[in-house]
Formats: sequence, C-alpha cells, structure tokens
Amino acid sequence: MTSFQADPETVATQLSTNEMIDELLDEATSDDPVAVIQTVISSLEEDDTAMVSQTQEGHLWKFKYGSVEVFVQLTGLSDEDTLTVWSAVLKLPVKNEAQLMRRLMEMNWSGTFEACFGIFDEQIVVLASRTLAGVSPGEISRLITIVATIADDNDEALQSEFGTA
Repeated sequence: MTSFQADPETVATQLSTNEMIDELLDEATSDDPVAVIQTVISSLEEDDTAMVSQTQEGHLWKFKYGSVEVFVQLTGLSDEDTLTVWSAVLKLPVKNEAQLMRRLMEMNWSGTFEACFGIFDEQIVVLASRTLAGVSPGEISRLITIVATIADDNDEALQSEFGTA
C-alpha cells in the first residue's frame, strides 16, 4: 500500500527557505496582507504563472507550484475578513471512494499541519483558512507554503491510486 503524507523534510526545507522571506516581510509589510501574499507567491510560483483578480469582495490569486495550481483568497482587510488557501489534488468521482475518504481523514490527523483535506466543487482539495485578526506575515507565508507543498507532494499519488471512476 502506498503511503500518502506531506514529506516533513520537504515542508521543513520550504518553510526554512521562507524564513528569510518572513524576515523581509516582517520588516517591510507587516501591516499589508496583500503585499505579504504577493511576496510569498512570487517566491513560490513557477514560470511567472501568478495571476490576481481584485473585486469589491477581495482578492483572488492563482499560481502554479510543481504539478498543482494554488489559489489564495483574501476577502478584505479587516480583522473579521478571511485568508483562504486551497489547491485541488483529485477530481471526483473516484474509484474506491470509501478507502480514499478514510485515507484523507487519517492524513488530516497527522500529516497536514495547519491545513486539511476537504471537498470543494467536486474535487478533493488541500486547504487552510483563518481570519486576519492578529495574523503575522510568517503565518501567511506558512499557510500558503503548507497548502502548496502538501498538494504537490500528494496529487500524483492520489490520482494514481484512486483515479476517476
């Protein structure tokens, strides 16, 4: 049986790399979550793939990280507004859905840090969400990095084992 986990070394390496970015973010943009998000995305994106949409409802970014697309949504700039990061790893329906759901629940317990697996728009996604109240640049960086890394580390293996029904 294949084991699906976020590789702790991969996540730790990426988070360590982001510590340098975090120091710059703390100094330059600690009060501007939009600037923090843009800085983090620019450090992670590949091949200038980042796109942003700004509306009255907030901001939505999309960028490519490894084999996945990552979305970052900011609903506004008040303490009550929300930062949500997600990335699809598998389209539904799948083969052996019960086994997949059990696997994802087990992974949610021990292998996803502040993120979790969920279902959105007929897809299995990795996601993390929190309000902006008290959020630091380091936390923003960590959420984006964790979601991107876990999604990229698991999408191909999940697709290979469970595929589409």
